Amino acid sequence: MTAPQLPESGPQSAPAAEPDSSEQVVHSLYAAHKKIYPRSVTGLFSKWRWALVWLTQIIFYGLPWLEWGQRQAVLFDLTARRFYIFGLVLYPQDFIYLTGLLVISALSLFLFTAVAGRLWCGYACPQTVYTEIFLWIERKLEGDRSMRMRRDGEPMTVETAARKTGKQLLWVAFALWTGFSFVGYFTPIRELGWQFMEWEINAWEIFWIFFYGFATYGNAGFMREQVCKYMCPYARFQSAMFDHDTLVVTYDEQRGEPRGSRSRKADPGKLGLGACVDCDLCVVVCPTGIDIRKGLQYECIGCGACADVCDTVMDKMGYARGLVKYSTQNAVKQGWSQAQILRHVFRPRVLIYTSVLASIVVAMGVSLAVRIPFKVDVVRDRAVMAREVEDGKIENVYRLQLMNATESAQSFHIGVSGWSGLEIEDKADFTVDAAASRWVVLHVRSPADATHAGSQPIHFEIESLKGLGKLSEKSAFLTPR
Repeated sequence: MTAPQLPESGPQSAPAAEPDSSEQVVHSLYAAHKKIYPRSVTGLFSKWRWALVWLTQIIFYGLPWLEWGQRQAVLFDLTARRFYIFGLVLYPQDFIYLTGLLVISALSLFLFTAVAGRLWCGYACPQTVYTEIFLWIERKLEGDRSMRMRRDGEPMTVETAARKTGKQLLWVAFALWTGFSFVGYFTPIRELGWQFMEWEINAWEIFWIFFYGFATYGNAGFMREQVCKYMCPYARFQSAMFDHDTLVVTYDEQRGEPRGSRSRKADPGKLGLGACVDCDLCVVVCPTGIDIRKGLQYECIGCGACADVCDTVMDKMGYARGLVKYSTQNAVKQGWSQAQILRHVFRPRVLIYTSVLASIVVAMGVSLAVRIPFKVDVVRDRAVMAREVEDGKIENVYRLQLMNATESAQSFHIGVSGWSGLEIEDKADFTVDAAASRWVVLHVRSPADATHAGSQPIHFEIESLKGLGKLSEKSAFLTPR
């Protein structure tokens, strides 16, 4: 009887050594940032993007230099508390119009996002606009994408150092000019220019020029896509405004997959391939470095660069355009036509946004058109209590601020109403210079037996002697007990 054979055992591996408790092991929770080198691209969406770059920058840099009469057309004079917008002169009391403007901006953002995703981000956002300008400067001095990557990967040479130094100098000059133009909206820009050249500029103005310039230089020159991906709150809450009928940059997976390289003459059907040639150019041109073929991602700013470069590849291969395009998720899945897409884009949600936005715009426009171009603030003089004067009358003292919101001097007549015998002892006619304000002191008297003790409402009636309108401001008349 033979003894049963035991299974042969292979070589035993030594037990893993216990890590020394004295050694610290560091595990990084974040991937190292990899610099993105977006490739330049031409196409329909690129042309639109550059058109918006030119339009926004012509407005931003040119508007402070535009004159309206004898002053700057758009000026927010914080020192004098005057806000000039072409023919309008606004005061802090007109804060309601700023509120309306902010509401209009917010609703416009909701509307554009519901209709076509991040249009603002891809075409008109200052971060996108200045990044495009800074990239253009970089390409002109350091070359195209492959050249820039090669220069950064090789040891520094005199030529590379000269090119990079020149790029940085142009970036700094452009950023400072941007900061100067920004401050020019709050300080008359021609005066600011002379003060800057003579170095008599105010310390706060210097601070804001360099602060805004530094922000432009840092955001557009270095941070770039990181601002859109990590700092901008819009990227985080945009999903709340998206749905499956929102126009976004999409990849037609049914048509493109399975992807693979092939020659131009090859028949993709015989090879079992889709239209995507897997060239990765859509990734190379993306300013945020994403792959649109992986579906909708919050990093996508909707610039359409991937659609432009994909159409170029489709043209070279002889395939139909539109593998990457602006469409909706429902349209791609169900193969809708353009007419069907448009019918679903203009859905109830979009129509409600449009109606509310149009109503606010019309209301704000009408309010500006019919507004009386002067303001009055009534302040009861707290230093002088109600007192009894000659003839047994009761006197209250008031201070009125008359604000002229026109470009010419205006005269006003002030009256008071409340009960019989109430009257103003001082002169009642005053003149206020163009776009200026004036404080006036008024002594209002009333017969002692005309009212009971305590506080009684009265109204000051301020009428323009040039027919601009009439205002009524409420105040209180105090009668001693």
